[in-house]
Amino acid sequence: MESHYYNVDINWENSRKGIVCSPELNSMNGICIEVATPPEFPKGMAGIWTPEHLFVAAVSACLMTTFLAIAENSTLDFTSFSCAAKGKLEMIEGELMMSEILLKPIVVIHNEMYSNKAMRIVKKAENSCLIARSIKSKITTEISIQVKPLLIESI
Repeated sequence: MESHYYNVDINWENSRKGIVCSPELNSMNGICIEVATPPEFPKGMAGIWTPEHLFVAAVSACLMTTFLAIAENSTLDFTSFSCAAKGKLEMIEGELMMSEILLKPIVVIHNEMYSNKAMRIVKKAENSCLIARSIKSKITTEISIQVKPLLIESI
């Protein structure tokens, strides 16, 4: 596979806040994201995306997109995928780092007989996620497969 590049531009706005955009994405929909220092730090700002949130989001989004590709190739019939994610920022050997990320994916399927298949696909996605493989944070995954049978409406 050839190399791919993903461009991001960030511009300081004021105080400890800036705007991050991608030239490839902006030409499509004009969306930029406001980013700031987290409120736990001096002059940090509440209610704005932080580098720490974006870091955790990248791992979670990678798990989802990898799952979707593998599920499609495996013809897994599922109703939904969601994933709560929590990153841990802590001091390690005198340096702050994102040491851990906990992912809690939930896959909803219609039929109990596909539970093992769904579990295998999530685990394969976990092992195949290129973002997770590219970082040194410990990543823990707590997978939940839920079965919600289709309701057949009577006429």
